[in-house]
Formats: sequence, C-alpha cells, structure tokens
Amino acid sequence: MSIGKSLLALFVIPGLLYAIPMAWLMLWIERKMRARMQGRIGPFFYQPFFDFIKLMAKRPIPRSRFDTLWMIGLPVAAIGALLASLALLPVFSTSSGFTGDLVLLIGLIEVPSLCAVLAGFASRSIFGQVGATREAILSITYNLPFLTAIVALATSAKSIRLTDIALVPSGPVRILVVLTFLFCLPVKLRVNPFSLSNAEQEIYAGPTTEFDGPRLALWELAHGLEWVVLTGIVACIALPFRVGSWMGDIALFALLSLILVIMVTIIAAATARLKISQAIHFYLKWSMGIAILAVIMAVLPNLLK
Repeated sequence: MSIGKSLLALFVIPGLLYAIPMAWLMLWIERKMRARMQGRIGPFFYQPFFDFIKLMAKRPIPRSRFDTLWMIGLPVAAIGALLASLALLPVFSTSSGFTGDLVLLIGLIEVPSLCAVLAGFASRSIFGQVGATREAILSITYNLPFLTAIVALATSAKSIRLTDIALVPSGPVRILVVLTFLFCLPVKLRVNPFSLSNAEQEIYAGPTTEFDGPRLALWELAHGLEWVVLTGIVACIALPFRVGSWMGDIALFALLSLILVIMVTIIAAATARLKISQAIHFYLKWSMGIAILAVIMAVLPNLLK
C-alpha cells in the first residue's frame, strides 16, 4: 500500500472523515431503536453530536498532572488505534494491504479494551476498578473464540493478508467464522446481554465513572468508533466480493455495517444482562465450539491431500 493510499484511508475513507459522522449515526440508531422498543421517543439524530460538543465545552475537575495525562492519553490512544484499524480494512476492490496486516489489525482492535482496563484502575474509583476487572476477564474470554476464528479464516485463505482473506469465495468456514464474530460483537461493544463492564445499575459507568468533560467526550467518541470498526470488520469478512466502483464499495460497506448495528441493538434491547459466570460459560462453550469447528473444517482439506 502506497503512502498516498494509506493517508487517504486513514484521514478520509474509511478513516476520519467517514468514521466520526458514522460513529455518531450508529450511536443515535442504537439509542433511538432501544428507546422505541421500550416505548420511549428517543433522541433526535443530532443528539450524539451535541452531547460530544457539550462535554468538550465543560470544564473538567482539576487533577494532578499525572492523572490528567493518563485520563487524556488513554482515550486518545484508543481513538488512534481504532482509526488506524479502519485504514487497514479492505473496503474497496482496489485495496491491496500488505502481508501481515491481519496481525496488525488484531493488535489495534484490542487497544481500546486495554485502555479501558487501564482507565478503570487509573481512575482510583471502586466502580472503575470493578468495571476494569470485568472488562479484563471478558476480554480474555471472548478473545479465545475470536482469535480461533481468525486462525481458521487465515488457514482457509492460506494468507494473513486482509485483502486475500476478504475475497476468498464463501464456504462453510467463512459462515462459521462470521457467526463467531457476530457472537463476539455485543461483548466487544459492551451492550446487553454482555454489558457487564459498564453496568450502570451496578457500577455506574464502570471504567469511565470518574471521567468528565473532554475526557469523557473522547471516550464516547472512542465507543462510537468501536461500533464503526467492529461492524466494519464483519462487513468486510462477510461479503467476499466488491462492487467495483469506490462509491458502490463504500455504500455496500456502510449499508451492511448499519444492518449489523440494527441487529445488535435489537438483541441488546430484547435481553437482560447476564452474570459474568454465564457470559464466560456462553463464550467458552458455544462461541469456542463454533470457532474450533471452523478450524477443523479449514485444516481438514489439507489433511486429506
């Protein structure tokens, strides 16, 4: 990938210029649908943007220089990692990528979770620490099937380049991998039934309880970008073809991403929060089982040769 294409992907599409408005749109869709399903009116479409501006304009509580550095640096690192991971996605038919970009993508999408854990402990709040502990436990749990599914997909495609993986024709391995990814979406986005790390009825906002003003605004933006990145990964993996024109490719990518937002929101609004033991049992039994089956089906053709 050339430097020009890399900068275009990072700052324009599917990077900064596309991702931030789409993040606010996805946050609005989630809030609006959840409200309508609960018999409420819900916010106007511009509310997430206004909330961000309002928080950015607030004066935060004065803290020590070290605490201020931590509380600003962690959400900024999360946002940077999410934008960089978006730039790696093979959205267009002309995307080329580079060998090993799959490994880099996996590392980048785990940065926000790690930053959330560090933020919870850095806040020095009991609610933040409980939320950080839950986030760490869940991260280890859901990453087992998630990474196993990625191994199956890479084995089936015989490549660790995202473009090669995304354009491999559909088959049973891809179906099982996409199903595993769909199971992992709610917990990665911290919505029901896996909203354990930020359970507001139990631990307020979890790791971000002590964040305020611009610091909280950055975390809200990072959460919106998580919606864009994670649904985008599933969208790229689920469709083994591209339209051919850049407008058609981005329209298809955005449409499938929004459909995934609607699906996850419906599940979140229709379910109650599980206990952490139930969440662990679900991912180690069902998601891991599907991921292992995907690995077996990916490896089996090579063994039969």
